[in-house]
Amino acid sequence: MLEIKNLHVRIEEDGTEIIRGLNLSVKAGEVAAIMGPNGSGKSTLSYVLSGKEDYEITEGSITYNGQDLLDMDVSERAAAGVFLAFQYPVEIPGVPTMTFLKEAMNAQRKQRGEDELTTPDFIKKVRAAAADLKIDFNMLKRPVNVGFSGGEKKRAEILQMSLLQPQLCVLDETDSGLDIDALKVVSDGVNLLRSPDRAVIVITHYQRLLEHIVPDTVHVLSKGQIIKSGDKSLALELEEKGYAELIDAAA
Repeated sequence: MLEIKNLHVRIEEDGTEIIRGLNLSVKAGEVAAIMGPNGSGKSTLSYVLSGKEDYEITEGSITYNGQDLLDMDVSERAAAGVFLAFQYPVEIPGVPTMTFLKEAMNAQRKQRGEDELTTPDFIKKVRAAAADLKIDFNMLKRPVNVGFSGGEKKRAEILQMSLLQPQLCVLDETDSGLDIDALKVVSDGVNLLRSPDRAVIVITHYQRLLEHIVPDTVHVLSKGQIIKSGDKSLALELEEKGYAELIDAAA
């Protein structure tokens, strides 16, 4: 589903290179964990996949379902099924969450040539998804993420993902700031979306998230490159030994 070859990325503003020859392959049905220390390029990778501006790709390619992802703008990527859950979800004052969700779902349906959802059908879908994620339906009447706790913001993003049913889900440190109860709810929401037709990339510092979302593969990112890949046991090894030994061995 996703093939990244020799990717080099730098910050447009100052030319700092963050990604330095990254190679990564993620298959349909796979949950791939990306782990690494601060500054290794994990969030930059998620931003590049979603089409965020301010980054310049100087070399390499990203192929998504046979298409050149780098030739697609943000809206085209979203319509094609690419979804990014942010580490710090943004607030959108003045935009009710229900309005935001309905517009997003109908824009996606329009792109696929489907009819817009009727209001009753839309509300039915949202109520069912919110119940699965233990979200108070009244919370969704408030502006997007405004006044939400950290855990509520993350649940709201997983709700968006559940409703939009993307093919490629990129979770950028979704466990950041979550207590154990919220972590379990969010993880359960992600696990409900596991499918042979969907790939999930989980970006995290810690193994604790991977106790709830068990990955098929684990990749260690350091200084903009994948320096080691393995199965879920690699995450346990990193939890026990840290990154330093692995990074020194790759130097």
